[in-house]
Amino acid sequence: MLLRQSALAVTAGLLLAGVAITPVSAVSFTVPAIARDVLPASDGWAASGTGTTGGSAAADDHVYVVRTRDELAAALAGTDTAPRIVLVAGTLRRNGDCATYADPAYSLDAFLAAYEGTTVKPAGPLEEARVRSAKNQAADVQLKVPSNTTIVGLANARLIGLNLLVSTADNVIIRNLRLEDAADCFPLWDPTDGAAGNWNSAYDLITLTGGTHVWADHNTFSDGNNVDSGQPEYFGRPYQVHDGALDVIRASDLVTISYNVFQEHDKTMLIGSTNTVGADVGKLRVTVHHNKFANVGQRAPRVRFGQVDVYDNYYYATDEDTYQYSWGAGVYSAIYAENNFLLRSADIGLDEIVYNWGGTALTEKGTLTRIGTGPVTAVNLLSEYNATHDPDLGADAGWTPVLRAGPLTPTAQVPAVVTAQSGAGRLCLR
Repeated sequence: MLLRQSALAVTAGLLLAGVAITPVSAVSFTVPAIARDVLPASDGWAASGTGTTGGSAAADDHVYVVRTRDELAAALAGTDTAPRIVLVAGTLRRNGDCATYADPAYSLDAFLAAYEGTTVKPAGPLEEARVRSAKNQAADVQLKVPSNTTIVGLANARLIGLNLLVSTADNVIIRNLRLEDAADCFPLWDPTDGAAGNWNSAYDLITLTGGTHVWADHNTFSDGNNVDSGQPEYFGRPYQVHDGALDVIRASDLVTISYNVFQEHDKTMLIGSTNTVGADVGKLRVTVHHNKFANVGQRAPRVRFGQVDVYDNYYYATDEDTYQYSWGAGVYSAIYAENNFLLRSADIGLDEIVYNWGGTALTEKGTLTRIGTGPVTAVNLLSEYNATHDPDLGADAGWTPVLRAGPLTPTAQVPAVVTAQSGAGRLCLR
C-alpha cells in the first residue's frame, strides 16, 4: 500500500475515445489513498504469483475522475496497458433505455405473439430483430476494463444499468462501488432450457471472462428498485431480466472476492459456465471471503472445475419464496467452505443450502446457523444434504487453501464483522 498521495491537479480537456475526461494534474484534487492500494499478500487466490496491484502505480496523467457513463468508457478505452486509476464520482447510468435500444422491427408484444407455444428456439425476423436490439443495448451498457486498472468509487458512487466486463485482462481491482440493475431489455427465450423453458438475460454487474488476478472488494451488488420478483411471467415462466451479480467464467483465474454485499438478487455468483472439459481445467481458482449474501436466490457460489475457497461469509436467508440454494457443487468443482454463518427462516431447510450440479465432493468446516433470534448451533450442511439426497457428495474436496490473509474470523463473530465492514461506503476515502 502506498502512502496517501498529496493533493494533485485535475485538468479538463483530455480527449479519450472522443470524450473529454479529467486526468489528475492541474486543479487541486486529493486522490484517496485506497486508489493506490494493492491486494495484501496471501489474500486469496488473486495474491498468487505476481499478485494483484491493479493501477496502483499509475502516473498522474493516468488517474481519471469520471462522472458519466461516457467519461467512464473513455477512461477505460484504448490499448494502453500502463497502470491507470479511475475514480467514479456520483451516479453513472446507461445512456439509453429499452425503447431507444429497440430495433424498429421489434416489439415484445409481437415477439410473444409470434413464439407462443413454440418448442424450438426462436428463429425468423422477430428473433433477428431482438438480436439487433440486444446488440444496441450491449454497445451502451458493457464497459470493458483493461489490464492494470484500479476502479474506485468515491463517496456514494453508483453504476446503474452498466456491466463492467473484465475480458482477457490481467491485474484489475474494483472497489467501493454500488452496482445496480444491469437489466436486459431483450432476454432470450429458450423453450429447451429445462422442462418448461426459461428466459435468459445477458448482463451481469461484473463479468470476468478470461480475466486473471482480479480483486473485487467492498462493493454492493443489487437489482436496485427493479427486483426479479416484480417481473411478469411470459410463456408461463418468470421474465428474467438479470443474470449474475459477479460471474467468473471462461478460464478466468486467480480471483479474490472480499467484503462485498450481495443483496436481493437471484443468480448471484457463477464460477464456470460450461460442463465441457477444456480451457477451464486448472483455472477458475477463486477466494470468496467476508461477504454478505442477503436474501439472494442461488449461486453463492455455484462452481464448476475451480478450487474455490469460501470462508467467513454471512448468509442471510429469510425469504423462503425466492431462496433456492447457496453452494452449488458442479462438475469437477472443489469447494472448501469454512467458518460460514447462516441466518435463516424456519421454512428454509438445512438440506437446501447445498445443491449437487454434478459434483462429487465438498469440504465443509466450522459452519454455524440460527433461526431468527434463536440459539446459535453448529451444523454440517453437507451432511444435512446427504441425509435427504442420493447420491451423496463426498466430504473431501481434495485440497486445502493456503492463501488466506491472516487468521480466520471465528464463525460466531462473522455476522458482526461482516455487517460492520462489508459493502460500499466502508472504506476510508481520505
